[in-house]
Amino acid sequence: MTFQPRCYLSGMPAMIDLCKAMETIAPLAHAMEWDNVGLLVGRRDAAVSRITLCIDLTSAVLEEAMDTGASAIVSYHPIIFDPRERVTDDEPDGTLLLAVIEAGIAVYCPHTALDAAQGGMSDWLIGAMGEGDVSPIEPASELGGSEAVKIVTYVPRANVDAVRAAISAAGAGRIGDYTHCSAAVDSRGTFMGEAGTNPVVGEAGVLESIDETCLMMVCSEANLAAAIAALRSAHPYEEPPVHVIPLSPRPMQDTGGGRLIRLEQPRARSQIIDDLKRHLGVTTVRVAEGIDGRQEHMVIGCCPGAGASMLTAAERAGATLFVTGELRHHDVLAAQQRGTTVLLAGHTNTERGYLPHLQTRLAEMLPKCDIAVSTTDVVPWRDV
Repeated sequence: MTFQPRCYLSGMPAMIDLCKAMETIAPLAHAMEWDNVGLLVGRRDAAVSRITLCIDLTSAVLEEAMDTGASAIVSYHPIIFDPRERVTDDEPDGTLLLAVIEAGIAVYCPHTALDAAQGGMSDWLIGAMGEGDVSPIEPASELGGSEAVKIVTYVPRANVDAVRAAISAAGAGRIGDYTHCSAAVDSRGTFMGEAGTNPVVGEAGVLESIDETCLMMVCSEANLAAAIAALRSAHPYEEPPVHVIPLSPRPMQDTGGGRLIRLEQPRARSQIIDDLKRHLGVTTVRVAEGIDGRQEHMVIGCCPGAGASMLTAAERAGATLFVTGELRHHDVLAAQQRGTTVLLAGHTNTERGYLPHLQTRLAEMLPKCDIAVSTTDVVPWRDV
């Protein structure tokens, strides 16, 4: 897919171009169902000249964005997460949201869509583990809107082309950029018409058989009624056979929640920790050693931020080491008892290092924009 921004009045891209660029990098369809992603504040037709990138949109980040003349902020974590009944200055988050709106700054939040994306945050994090085969812990699913169901019918072989053409004209048989897609399998059909029927072949009351073709075509829910009507109109039978089969989504090999790597050869835990610290730019990580005392690992799972929801699935897939930002105390204890070693690097420490990569990718897609990583977006705590 080629990204092509449109130019706004001054030659600058519009907010809709930033949305499309982010959607190209991190398709929103792959975000977790509970998440709140996409354009959360702002007008899609507003011009965008400067973009600030951050993990958390705080008052300090907003002030920085305003001082530097940013017209948009890409905040990894959503600025609006839980449903709101009002936006007032009675609460700190309401005050911040009001300030963003009053400043005329748009806010886009990718969150778990960026985690799931190929080349996104999870791939960046697992890159510190070494060389090996990488796959999602929880694969996303794909099923084009034009492939929601499969229409199956049985047609006399001489009429297959006409029926296929009619169904295709009604919108069925589309897969990506291809139309008239179908599968046809020769078969032998039987039928017996009751009194009053007028069969195309043979006569009522007699068991007949005929050489047929089983014709199968995908279709969207939106085009299904029209496609069936077209099939009935083009089909020579008095009672055309029609089966509609719902299709299940297909798991994706390179997109989804978390990542699992199967290393080419075992690596010592100490080496993995050293590489992880360099990758994240931190001096320490927390280590909770599995009860079996394993010192080398071949299968490693990771999840940026808080990875509790991915831990069990990673273990089922064979992971003996799990890397994330934070876990609850009892989740750590349970993992240890199951023999899993856990590395905790701090929630945003497992996320913030990806922002320069996002900056580079957006700069390639929106060359007329000035894109900067926030300097005030930092870990909210410090060691004393």
